Amino acid sequence: MLLTASHGARENYLGGKSGMRIVIKIGTSLIAPGGEIDTHLLRGIVDQFDLSRNEYLIVTSGAIAAGMSGLNLKKRPGDVPRMQACAAVGQSKLMHTYERLFFGKKVVAQLLLSSDDFTSAVRYRNLQNTLAELLSLGVVPIVNENDSVSVRELEGAFGDNDELSSLLATAVKADWLLLLTNVDGFLIPNGDKKPRLQRTIRKLTAAIEAQCDGRSSLGRGGMISKLRAAKLASEGGVHVAIVSGRHPQSIRYGISRKIGTYFPPRRRK
Repeated sequence: MLLTASHGARENYLGGKSGMRIVIKIGTSLIAPGGEIDTHLLRGIVDQFDLSRNEYLIVTSGAIAAGMSGLNLKKRPGDVPRMQACAAVGQSKLMHTYERLFFGKKVVAQLLLSSDDFTSAVRYRNLQNTLAELLSLGVVPIVNENDSVSVRELEGAFGDNDELSSLLATAVKADWLLLLTNVDGFLIPNGDKKPRLQRTIRKLTAAIEAQCDGRSSLGRGGMISKLRAAKLASEGGVHVAIVSGRHPQSIRYGISRKIGTYFPPRRRK
């Protein structure tokens, strides 16, 4: 059973500061296309952060893909031990990249999580306490699955960090979750014409899920994973948008609903 944040946690996390709390999930297709970390694109995303006003948490994919380049592997491994090795190598490369991108701006912290961190009451409280302290100190948490150790994550306990980002957003009572990907949002097939962008989804249905495409070659998620993550976070009271991370104003435009697919928060039960 997944756990949720208490109703009083939001005020404690904010520490009296104004602004928004925003979780940014960056997919493998953006971070490491072809297995190489795209530092230029990541810098463009980080440069959009209004660090003086808002609090940010990053859920980063790309460890296995980044590790492939470090180990000179051309194709994503199919066996778990090799994927774990790639994740261990790639995670180091990822954190080094984020530390350089935030140098002189913010201190970053690494958190490697597994599904147990959201199903054990004790571990969940520990996670919330750690995140609360990091945010109160002005640190930007960089979160990823614990792929180098946890086999369940490699086998799909999380959907390529999409579900992880929604659980994290709910745990910290985030205002927004932005799922950055390499497409404009949820695109609906439109016959022989260009697929149509669905601007708002208020309720995820089986019919909507049936229109999803497949997974990416390097990641494990795909659009259906993002839709389900958006549903989970929006049911937890979070505004969610699936937007193109290649847009130069993906964060600001995503929040202002000028681009992407928006999921309005649903009232808490």
